Amino acid sequence: MAVLPFKRKKQETFVEDTGAMKGSQNIDTKKLKLVIRVSNSSVETIEKRDKVLKIISTILVYAFLVVMALVIILPFYWMIITSLKTDTEIRATTQTFWPQIIMWSNYADCLGRFNFPLYLGNTLIVGIISTIGTLITTIFAAFAFARLEFRGKDTLFTIFLMTMMIPGEMMVITNYITVANLGMLGEDNAIGVFAAMIVPFWVSVFYIYLLRQNFKQIPNELYFASKVDGKSDWNYLWRVMVPLAMPTLISIFILKLMGSWNSYVWPNLVADNENFRLISNGLRSSFTATDGNPQYGLQMAATVLVTVPLLLLFIFFRKYIMRGVGRAGIKG
Repeated sequence: MAVLPFKRKKQETFVEDTGAMKGSQNIDTKKLKLVIRVSNSSVETIEKRDKVLKIISTILVYAFLVVMALVIILPFYWMIITSLKTDTEIRATTQTFWPQIIMWSNYADCLGRFNFPLYLGNTLIVGIISTIGTLITTIFAAFAFARLEFRGKDTLFTIFLMTMMIPGEMMVITNYITVANLGMLGEDNAIGVFAAMIVPFWVSVFYIYLLRQNFKQIPNELYFASKVDGKSDWNYLWRVMVPLAMPTLISIFILKLMGSWNSYVWPNLVADNENFRLISNGLRSSFTATDGNPQYGLQMAATVLVTVPLLLLFIFFRKYIMRGVGRAGIKG
């Protein structure tokens, strides 16, 4: 039997002759046998090792996901059980993971102390108008950066992206001075206060970038075809680009509305009148006992009621959020 070795790194390949090459120049390829040896290990050993490594990696991945899920879920669980505890149990030295006495009455009492309809109405006004304004500015800016050609477009877009590195807290003082000089602030100036909570946040660089990446996926042939049909850029934007980018626009709408729902620092700064504050500000200031101590049980019960709408919004529209963000991350 003749053995022909071919060496390459640590892998050796042998062609074994089982009788096809003896005494004949014609080689019968059916009788040739290919043998591969890698680091003196057989194929079965390699397969077993790969299977074990795959099982170990799967276990590690799921263990990591379980740990991270517990880290994320624990604050929500603690919020719920705290809303069902008495103030004495909450302030006790030893904390329990389940209330000793379940206080369902905390939810009824918190509605009596918390002006939910007023705060909800203010939040919806600010959230909806702010979201619609953000969508309009985002669509126009993303269309300009994705489709139009003008001098300095790339430089201007780079500057836009650089502003994302600036923390929003650094702009609070500047924005406050601006709205104060414009006469928007005042305890009785409802229109001005609502405008101060809405107008400064009509532009979002992140949403512009997100939609611009989605617009760039649309083939140029559609734009040229619309020009051949005599369509203007305005018609092309609203009849072609906006419908195709609808998943991303829905994602922007949901994320912006959730951001307005959770905003606290800026509304608390510009809204001096209690009647103009948003729902997050009401949670902070509505539950204080006569002795000055906060009533954590009632506060957590109100927080649960405020969190439920956001949770339902995410559950029902999560596929649009994932689809919109996923499409924006792929450039065609």
